[in-house]
Amino acid sequence: MNTKAFSLALFSVLIWGSSFAAIRVSLQGGYDAGQNVLVRFSIASLLFLIYALWPGTKFRLPHKSDIVRIMLLGWLGISVYHICVTFGMETISAGTAGMLVGSGPIFTALIAYFFLKERLTGLGWLGLAIGFIGISLIALGSEGASLTLSNGSLLVLIAALATSIFFVFQKPLFTRYSAIELTAYFTWAGTLPFFIFSPGIFTALQSATLEAHLSVLYIGIFPAAIAYVTWSTALSLANASAVSSVIYLEPAIAIVVAWLWLHELPTQLSLIGGIVAIGGVIIVNALGRKSRSFSRKTAESIS
Repeated sequence: MNTKAFSLALFSVLIWGSSFAAIRVSLQGGYDAGQNVLVRFSIASLLFLIYALWPGTKFRLPHKSDIVRIMLLGWLGISVYHICVTFGMETISAGTAGMLVGSGPIFTALIAYFFLKERLTGLGWLGLAIGFIGISLIALGSEGASLTLSNGSLLVLIAALATSIFFVFQKPLFTRYSAIELTAYFTWAGTLPFFIFSPGIFTALQSATLEAHLSVLYIGIFPAAIAYVTWSTALSLANASAVSSVIYLEPAIAIVVAWLWLHELPTQLSLIGGIVAIGGVIIVNALGRKSRSFSRKTAESIS
C-alpha cells in the first residue's frame, strides 16, 4: 500500500474511532438510535448535495447499469452498518463496539478468499481462528462478568460483516467514478431508509442536550462524510484487503477516546478478546495471505 493510500486510510480510521464515543454521547443526551442515524446522515447527505450543486463542480450522474449496485451497497454499507452499530451501542460500551468493528478485516479476508481468490496460507487460517476466538471473548465480555452473548454485540458483528462486504464490492466502481461521487451516491442511497425513524425527530431536536447536538453534528460532518471520502480515495489507490487492514487500529482509538471523553472502559474479558482479535487480524494480513494486486480481471469477476 502506497504512502498516500495509507495516510488517507489512517485519517479515516482516526475519525471513525472517535465516532463511537460521540454516538454514545448523543444516545445519552436525548436522541434515540434511529433519530441519531437519521440526523447525522441527513447532515452528510446535505453536504454532498451542496458539493454536487456547487458551481463549477464536475459531478457525474451514475450510469443506469450501476444504479442497482450502488443502491444495494449503500443500503448495506450505510443503512445496515449504521443501524446495527447505533442500536448495538444502546447496550454495549463505545470501546467494545470499536473492538468488534475492528474485527472487520477478518471478514474482509474471508470475502477476499471466496470472491477475489486471494489464497490464505496455513498461518492465515490460524489467524482467522485466533481472530474469531477474540471476537467471541469481546462479545461474551460485553455483558460484564456473565458469559452471555448480548444482542448489542451481535448487532455490531453484523455491522462489521456488512461494512467488509461494502468495502470489497465497491472497488470495481472506482474505474468509472471518483471517490467523492461514489461516496455521495452511497450516502444518499443509505440515508433513505433512515426516514422510517423520522416520527418524533422534532421533539428530539428540541429536547436533546447541547453536547448531544454537537456530537451528532460532528459525526455528520466528519465520520459520515469526510472520512468516507478519504477512505474511498484510499480504496481507489490500493488493494481492498490491504487498506482494510488499517481498521485494526480503530479499537485502540475507540477505547482511548471513550476513556478520555466518557470515562468508560470495556470489561477485562472484552479487552483480552480485543488483543486476541487484533493479533489474529495481524497474522492474517501480514503473514497469512499470498497477496495479489486487485487486477482488472479480478474487478470484472465481481462486477
